[in-house]
Amino acid sequence: MTVRRLSAGLVAAALFTPALAACAGGTTGNAGSTATPTVSASGTPSASGAPVAGDAKQALLDSTKEISNGNFRFTLSGAGSTAEGQVHQPSQSAALKFAIGGPSSDLAMKLDVIHAKPDSWVKLELTGPAADSLPAIKQLNLGKYQHLDQARIKGNKNLGFDFDKVDPAGSAVLTQGITEVRSTGTGTYAGTIDITKAAEAGSLNAATIAALGTQAKTVPFTAKVDPQGRLSELVLQLPAAGQTAAQEIKMTYSDYGAATAAQKPPADQVVEAPVELYSLFN
Repeated sequence: MTVRRLSAGLVAAALFTPALAACAGGTTGNAGSTATPTVSASGTPSASGAPVAGDAKQALLDSTKEISNGNFRFTLSGAGSTAEGQVHQPSQSAALKFAIGGPSSDLAMKLDVIHAKPDSWVKLELTGPAADSLPAIKQLNLGKYQHLDQARIKGNKNLGFDFDKVDPAGSAVLTQGITEVRSTGTGTYAGTIDITKAAEAGSLNAATIAALGTQAKTVPFTAKVDPQGRLSELVLQLPAAGQTAAQEIKMTYSDYGAATAAQKPPADQVVEAPVELYSLFN
């Protein structure tokens, strides 16, 4: 297995799309099973239901505004892959951890990425039977934080971070795609969402969206907001498409305004990233 093949197999979809691991299975759900009255995206009641107080879609659109302030913790999960971290815009820093594949995978990857402007570092762990067959494995400095050349990672969703677009999942873009929504309780919602623009959001892969065909326009979702009306959870239930099983993608947000600055790695644990590392992620 070559470094290029590793990149194509694990990272080509970008690490902000954990639900797209190639061999993923997922859980299915039925976000539309409740009998709560349905409301269109404009907030008007459907013919089958009585009016619901307030505009549910507007509540969800408003729930993402605090994310843009860039001070929160988040998680992303789906299809056996996970991401978690914190964003701290006041210090222009972020700490992110990714895991793609599990113990039974032929090749699994863990990444610990730290951004503290103007610097970035990544610590990489590769495991599984195929890991030792990588020709450049000895050059990847596994176990060390590798200092990244900003010119080489500019625009790279795998290794870079855009402090002008601080939400890893792009929830603001996703909620704009809501086509039907209803309140299911205090601070809880369910409905359908058009995810055809989700690749722009950064939370889904364009190829996966295309494979869904017309199903991409009516993907079931559930959402929760905290007592302050801020988004705390968004779950998408992707239907099966082609050879890809149904998948659940879950995003959570917490600690609004209470995240802390990312800690730079200790100097004795840092080396400069070799060219092989950039090749792995390009």
